[in-house]
Amino acid sequence: MVGARTATAVAGLVGSVLVSVAVWYYFDTLLVFLVLPFIPLLWRRGQQSAPPERSCPACGFSTRDPGFEYCPRDGTPLERE
Repeated sequence: MVGARTATAVAGLVGSVLVSVAVWYYFDTLLVFLVLPFIPLLWRRGQQSAPPERSCPACGFSTRDPGFEYCPRDGTPLERE
């Protein structure tokens, strides 16, 4: 399934191309600057991975925030899942 970021980029690219073609047709000038901002999105490799989720074995508290080493409820060290 296509991600939300990819769908937004594709919709923006298609929209900017359609606007550029319409402006070129009506005014006989090409507005390439409407298409250029979306070009870097085509070469994006992938998303950065999120930090691993860690949870408290005692109460079930879980977080991806690296600032938490211990459970804020009972002080138990967090474990990776």
